[in-house]
This record gives sequence, C-alpha cells and structure tokens, in this order.
Amino acid sequence: MWLKGIRLQKDLTQEQTAIKSNISRSYYNHIESGVKNPTVETAKDIAFALEFKWTSNFRRKSH
Repeated sequence: MWLKGIRLQKDLTQEQTAIKSNISRSYYNHIESGVKNPTVETAKDIAFALEFKWTSNFRRKSH
C-alpha cells in the first residue's frame, strides 16, 4: 500500500510507473499489491521512477 501512496503523490498511473520502471504494468501491479516481491534491480528502477531512495521503503517492508 505504501508504494501506491508514493505513486499517487506523483500523480502517475500504474502504466506510467511501469513504463518508467521498464517493467510490465501487470508485474508492477503485483508488486504494488504485495503479491510479488521485486528483484533488487527492479526495486531500484521503481524507486528511480518514483523519485525515492529505494532502501528507505523496500528494505523496511521486507522484514
């Protein structure tokens, strides 16, 4: 849910975020909804696309 909040603050759709992250919209949707966990590289790509430090959120949520 935290990822969706960041995305909405940036006024981006899942499709726009996925494109900026170089992944499919369906894969992004699974990550955002917690169904799948991203690889480190994908987490970095999403964080870059949404302009946040990737370790500040992905690391905390993995515990």
